[in-house]
Amino acid sequence: MSEQAIGVFDSGLGGLTAVKELIKVLPQENIIYFGDTARVPYGTRSDKTIKVYARQDADFLLSKGVKLIIAACGTVSSVATELYEDLPVPFTGVVIPTATAAVRATKNGRIGIIGTPATVKSSSYKKEILRQDDRITVYQQACPLFVPLVENGFISADDPIVQLTVERYLSEMKAAGIDTLILGCTHFPIIAEAISNYLGKGVTLIDSGKETALYAANILGNKGLLNNSNTLGNCKYYVSDTVEGFRKTADVFLGKSVEYEAAHINVEHLIKKTQS
Repeated sequence: MSEQAIGVFDSGLGGLTAVKELIKVLPQENIIYFGDTARVPYGTRSDKTIKVYARQDADFLLSKGVKLIIAACGTVSSVATELYEDLPVPFTGVVIPTATAAVRATKNGRIGIIGTPATVKSSSYKKEILRQDDRITVYQQACPLFVPLVENGFISADDPIVQLTVERYLSEMKAAGIDTLILGCTHFPIIAEAISNYLGKGVTLIDSGKETALYAANILGNKGLLNNSNTLGNCKYYVSDTVEGFRKTADVFLGKSVEYEAAHINVEHLIKKTQS
């Protein structure tokens, strides 16, 4: 089973930031990624819809024989928590590893959280932080415009649209004096430079993709599922919208040095399989 792939899914392509980190941390592992690009974003949908989509995404990965599933999506990790109990393979979202890293990083006990509206509404990161240390003060802010900015290529720290949006969302947290900020959506590290420039060098940014990759490595190690091959693993990518859309934006998330090719999966097939 150790040579089976790690399965990763997200509502769109933001989860590729987690894949990028997995490749760094576990270069020998095979990875299968599914981006539900036909139904992105999840963060503005109802809890019921998010849970249905998450189950369909996970079932697709299970059909590929994966040994671990990662929900590289702050929204799914926050809302569809029952996935932890229902899957036949180990599972992790991004909330626990990211919150744990933030608690370790803060020095003044003031942590900010940014995410999709659904993530912030659930208070999942806040609850986990306070479970670990109830002395911490937590500030939350939904940033619904960040995902479409990234998906449409508005990512430069010098772009005035990006700068104005960052200031609009983060001005209150800056005034509150946070020293740690959770990037609670895997799209957000793409504009981390703009966020860091606005908040200043004294604020530590916690990348949910990076922390989740490290956490996944620990899970596999503890369960004896690490691939100990001496060869580099391979990555397969699937999307529910056009593969052309994947090719246009994958460089942003994966980096131009990564080779990739995507295949299309019909969302109707996912729905029918869940209903059968």
